[in-house]
Amino acid sequence: MRVRRGRAYALDMSSTALFTDHYELTMLAAALRDGTADRPCVFEVFARRLPEGRRYGVVAGTGRLLDAITSFRFGPAELELLERTGVVDDATLAWLNDYEFTGDVDGYPEGELYFPGSPVLTVTAPFGVGVVLETLALSILNHDSAVASAAARMVGAANGRRMIEMGSRRTHEEAAVASARAAYLAGFTATSNLEAGRRYGIPTTGTCAHAFTLLHDDEEAAFRSQVDALGAGTTLLVDTYDITNGIETAVRVAGQGLGAVRIDSGDLGVLARQARDQLDGLGAKSTRIVVSGDLDEYSIAALRAEPVDAYGVGTSLVTGSGAPTAGMVYKLVEVDGRPVAKRSSHKESRGGRKGALRRHKETGTALEEVVHGPGAQPESQEHDRPLQVALARGGELVEGVNSLERSRERLRAALVSVPWEGLKLSKGDPAIPTTFL
Repeated sequence: MRVRRGRAYALDMSSTALFTDHYELTMLAAALRDGTADRPCVFEVFARRLPEGRRYGVVAGTGRLLDAITSFRFGPAELELLERTGVVDDATLAWLNDYEFTGDVDGYPEGELYFPGSPVLTVTAPFGVGVVLETLALSILNHDSAVASAAARMVGAANGRRMIEMGSRRTHEEAAVASARAAYLAGFTATSNLEAGRRYGIPTTGTCAHAFTLLHDDEEAAFRSQVDALGAGTTLLVDTYDITNGIETAVRVAGQGLGAVRIDSGDLGVLARQARDQLDGLGAKSTRIVVSGDLDEYSIAALRAEPVDAYGVGTSLVTGSGAPTAGMVYKLVEVDGRPVAKRSSHKESRGGRKGALRRHKETGTALEEVVHGPGAQPESQEHDRPLQVALARGGELVEGVNSLERSRERLRAALVSVPWEGLKLSKGDPAIPTTFL
């Protein structure tokens, strides 16, 4: 296949076809040459283990991945680049020109918990059709699941208090949008990122930074300007200079109906107590206290007894709070209906298509994750719950499975089922064991 040379085509950024690694396409080219590209295969996404210190993982990014698969097409710009750089030969270019995903996808819906060995995603397709999705699938699922898992721990530590995602300035611009989505799925109530609001309907929030206070001749002028523009229900940032003076000025300017004050530095527990006493003494008893500044799940848990009404979390959230990847892999587990498995030391995989169910007590508490092959279907018990659902059939997406609101509810229900000790932030084994049949 011949395509136009040079740089006449601008890359179509709506295509996800080049969000992949070079070797995916060289494998494809070799498989097309030797005739194995059409062999029926099953690929599986799973994590061999949870990140250090984690007791459970949260599945996130599946909805984004399915959308990305529908955009995985090689247009003129993508084909021109591949030809010009010699990544693949003409026969492979011709094959890619007609590429579209025509296989099936099954998996854990977003908001479901996963554990070591859980078959989070299963792709059934000819080798050539399925292998080129590896990098795309892992880049999305590893990032979003890591952020959602960290966010879920933070939401649990906050114990029902409002959580605001504000990490856009601490990560890549597209990762910021994905992080906001994953955090909202995990129970955060709002994001600072407007693009996340546009794409996913996530509530957005924000008022002013320290720069706005510094712009004005004094703090009172800055607060008065903000209140005039946004109303007395706004949140005033009171720690640019002296917090005690800042709170006094804030109430004087906005009145006792001031919406909230935000504290972004210092010993947040001590400062929150002092702020509450001062606000109450000034008659601003309904004014809320928002804290931010390098928070993570541990510092949020340490503030549980303090008079904090909301938390703003940035860096630790968008970086997975010490676990920036979920550690998932995309492995070929079946060829022509025959199980295949990797035997490398410390990187073993289990062959064959798998299903999974979660066993529960009568009370609803989860007991174990059961992962089974097609020939080892476990005997059904009363409180078993199958985990995989159909996500795509014949290349067509199954609608509604991964809606954000439904995923939020799913995660809330799943976390209620986790044994109490599995929700602790301390290190330990996975919350429930995985049994392989």
